[in-house]
Amino acid sequence: MRATLLAALAASGLCFHAAPLCASRAPRAATPMMPIGMPKVAYRVPGSSVADWVGIYDRLYRERIIFLGQEIDDDLVNKIVAVMLYSDAEDPNKPMYLYINSPGGSIVSGLALYDTMQHIASPIATVNIGLAASMGSFILGAGERGKRIALPHSRVMIHQPMGGARGQAEDIRIEAEQILQIKSSLVGMYSTMTGQTRERILKDLDRDTFMSAEQALEYGLIDKIVSSVNEGMEPRQVYEGGLG
Repeated sequence: MRATLLAALAASGLCFHAAPLCASRAPRAATPMMPIGMPKVAYRVPGSSVADWVGIYDRLYRERIIFLGQEIDDDLVNKIVAVMLYSDAEDPNKPMYLYINSPGGSIVSGLALYDTMQHIASPIATVNIGLAASMGSFILGAGERGKRIALPHSRVMIHQPMGGARGQAEDIRIEAEQILQIKSSLVGMYSTMTGQTRERILKDLDRDTFMSAEQALEYGLIDKIVSSVNEGMEPRQVYEGGLG
């Protein structure tokens, strides 16, 4: 019975383990197996003949492509800031591309990223590929003017900052004053980004305000809607990669 099954597998070209019946098949080209876990891609450093597997995000960083694809917090922002500072030091005239699909997060962390984007010389194109909500929408609008982009079915949500406090009454008052000061600053920066009046921004921040890509364009948070990766975006140099 076993011999009959193995013969049938050999005839079909299938091979589940190294067996004499499969030895006659043409050997496959020797290719390293991609490690399990974080997606990796083959990469060969320019000038080198040896390729290796690197994390896909690390590979994209080499092309000055950065992903903001989760809740904004100190750990994420510190990594993004480090990549931006290094890339800017490497070539301050070459643009970076910040792809955003984020529900928002920490205001303080978001402002640290915003300040870094304004601080460095490299132009930063922001691209909304899903949902840019809360601080995610703020970072989207902080991109280089003319390079703030959205994909057709992406969405934006803006709202006022949220916070909480506990403890003595004086501590709660101090925390509330801080939140109001931050809100006032955000209103001013949103107004500068979009061209909307402070009164309009205050009204729209009062509750969760969702926008389609078209509405975000009309509002002034983005500059264009693109359906192709090359539409309205500058060509990027692609480093030599692969295993060949």
